[in-house]
Amino acid sequence: MNIESEIFKKYSADFDKLIEYGFLKEKNSYSYEKLFRNNEFKAVINITNNGNVTGIVYDIENNDEFLPLKIVSQEGSFVGEVKEEFKKILIDIRDNCFLEKHFLSTQANRIAKLLISKYGDKPEYMWKDAPLFGVFRNSVSKKWYGIIMNIPRTKLGEDDKSIVEILNIKLDSEKIQKLLKKEGFYPAWHMNKKYWITITLDETLSDKEILNFLEESYSFTVNKKNGRIRKQ
Repeated sequence: MNIESEIFKKYSADFDKLIEYGFLKEKNSYSYEKLFRNNEFKAVINITNNGNVTGIVYDIENNDEFLPLKIVSQEGSFVGEVKEEFKKILIDIRDNCFLEKHFLSTQANRIAKLLISKYGDKPEYMWKDAPLFGVFRNSVSKKWYGIIMNIPRTKLGEDDKSIVEILNIKLDSEKIQKLLKKEGFYPAWHMNKKYWITITLDETLSDKEILNFLEESYSFTVNKKNGRIRKQ
């Protein structure tokens, strides 16, 4: 695996942030150049519209690609130092212009980022046979308030075998019955259907709407009387 693939393997590009960072929009890609190591080298980073990242390092003095960077056998101290500085450039781009990919769909990853920012709870992957099923739970009470999973739409009762990511949340039972009449809501898959409901993460509902429901689900993990976490 090359340097770029390793650094960006679990991330997706935010193209607006690429522009803010200094990338130039071309026909089918975004490009960025940066001098480093006392202007002895130049990194040229290209990101396609599909989010694929490639990078080339040029030796300024010779105006040629610095090929030793890509030869594993040439790992002397000097080459290693150049490689580490190149990695720092890539990591800075990743941290400022990319979203960490916890799940398959764009909306699921946006929701995950919102939850991590709001509650500090990262998804937990608890099942070996379902590595992309992520549980969100209150870090103090350990109670679940959201589960993101990927399943065939047929499991939701649809005549469609395509894969969709879903979010299971806990809500008031009366509210669940009303929401089931609306688009994007389904009886909870693999959960108690009286207290849980499934939402499809396919842009049918806005992120804001979903986050509002998640806040309600989260409230079931805390003591509503005094705001403290319920004891188990």
